[in-house]
Amino acid sequence: MKHEEANKEIGSRGGEAQKSRGGRKSKKSNPKSPIPNPKSPAPNLDDWLEIGKIVAPQGLSGELRVYPISDFPERFEVPGKRWLLCSGDIEPQPIELLTGRYISNKNLYVIKLAGVENCDRAEALRGCKLMVPASDRPQLSEDEYHVLDLIGLEVFMQASGELVGTVVDIIPAGNDLLEVKLHESFAADKKQKTVLIPFVEAIAPVVDLKSNRIEITPPPGLLEINN
Repeated sequence: MKHEEANKEIGSRGGEAQKSRGGRKSKKSNPKSPIPNPKSPAPNLDDWLEIGKIVAPQGLSGELRVYPISDFPERFEVPGKRWLLCSGDIEPQPIELLTGRYISNKNLYVIKLAGVENCDRAEALRGCKLMVPASDRPQLSEDEYHVLDLIGLEVFMQASGELVGTVVDIIPAGNDLLEVKLHESFAADKKQKTVLIPFVEAIAPVVDLKSNRIEITPPPGLLEINN
């Protein structure tokens, strides 16, 4: 599943997802809303997707370390206009991405933004969110899903039609995991309120966005794994 953008590029919820043949992968685009300055109006992010968060300066020349909330590398590597949302901002502000590169062993991108020329300026941007317009949401192929589209889907047992629960989050892993809040009828004899279900074709063979449903064929014991 490719994550990106559900106001995270997993946009308002935060992300996107992609299914590969052996497993399903979410394209992030999973979300957390920026924390607004209590003295400022809360930003309306319905038209924006969060793609990353600035976590620290990189060196002394104004480069920035960004934790990606998107699996689309072009968001951080292809020069062009991006937007920053910092604490207290009412709306994202435009800024130019000049360069970017991926540091694989840290799962971070190092980027250079126009006008950020020293460590002090870079430090001032710590914690800011990197954004793109929701209209810039990448097109996925036929067998891919945006994470945003998966959250809120109802999950059913394929064999019996029994309602298991509702997808409330996508957990990135080797194969992404659907975090499912169990329906009260299904959870009646269980201790846990949620369960993690691998988002792979063998276990979740049917994803029907139009019908708002996912059908699963879990192996014995999977839904009781957290009991």
